[in-house]
Amino acid sequence: MTSPTLRAIGWNSFFEEQLALHDLQSATVARVSAHHGSEVVLYGKAGEFRVAVQSAEACGKVAVGDWLVLNAGTRAIQLLERRTVLSRKAAGEEAKSQILVTNVDTVFIVTSCNEDFSLARLERYLAMALQAGATPVVVLTKADLHDNPAALVEQAKQLHPGLAVEVMNARKPEQVDVLRAWCGPGQSVALLGSSGVGKSTVASALGAGELATGGIREKDGKGRHTTTSRSLHLLPTGGVLVDNPGVREFQLPDCEEGVADLFEDVLGIFAECKFSDCGHAGEPGCAVAAAIESGELDARRYASFQKLNAEQARNSKTLAERRERERKLGKSYKSAIASKRRRREGL
Repeated sequence: MTSPTLRAIGWNSFFEEQLALHDLQSATVARVSAHHGSEVVLYGKAGEFRVAVQSAEACGKVAVGDWLVLNAGTRAIQLLERRTVLSRKAAGEEAKSQILVTNVDTVFIVTSCNEDFSLARLERYLAMALQAGATPVVVLTKADLHDNPAALVEQAKQLHPGLAVEVMNARKPEQVDVLRAWCGPGQSVALLGSSGVGKSTVASALGAGELATGGIREKDGKGRHTTTSRSLHLLPTGGVLVDNPGVREFQLPDCEEGVADLFEDVLGIFAECKFSDCGHAGEPGCAVAAAIESGELDARRYASFQKLNAEQARNSKTLAERRERERKLGKSYKSAIASKRRRREGL
């Protein structure tokens, strides 16, 4: 499996080593490019092709970015292990996870230099990317809409050590060129951000071509070229890019490691607290309270940490409750089946 076409779209030794003992003379490897419900679009050595969802998901549910091994009849015979998974909490009360995209190396977290700019929202996206093991890059668009975009860059850089933050007017393609360093051959990049922040403009400037987008909102004249579907696009630089539908708010499922990585500075202050049972809520002598008072720890950042931590605890509880319900339901089903079998045998 050394096809230049496959290598260009992200194939590497991590996936190569997973190949089972299939007859690769009659099997093919392909990457999921889009999922349209009834059919799945795949991209392989010979280019793009489509298969029925039942065939693509013969080995389990697939997401954009997945790698499949298919037999000669284009039916999946192996879903390869995912190297990275970007996911969020699905809508609803239960803590179910919704996969956005898999096997990406870099996440461009896009926000605009206007009222959309929110450090708390950036922290959510960063926690998601860090949890997945992907490299986050904050992309500030619409720089012309702010008097001092450099100040926003500095604020964003404070969110995580070594965080790359780029600012631009995405309508000027030459300004987007700075992002090409992450878009080389074999690299997979995902775009995340709210609707209308310029993700599709960035994607087009990088060479992703025409994207499936909605129209511009006429009521207030604001651009709303929002992506309506999630899909993988080949880039002229040799890599691939996934543009995701915009989201305004989202919750994080099972993201303890990502939150801990993002707020390592806060956890470090926790470790300095002399009270082992301290609630870090302003108690006298609390190291956190002292850090906030001295300016070592930003109060907004600590409030954001508390909110995400509480959300994680709430979702974990909901997930545990759901698993308990499923366990009890499974026992009920087994009992009913056993009872039915006994009655049948007694007839």
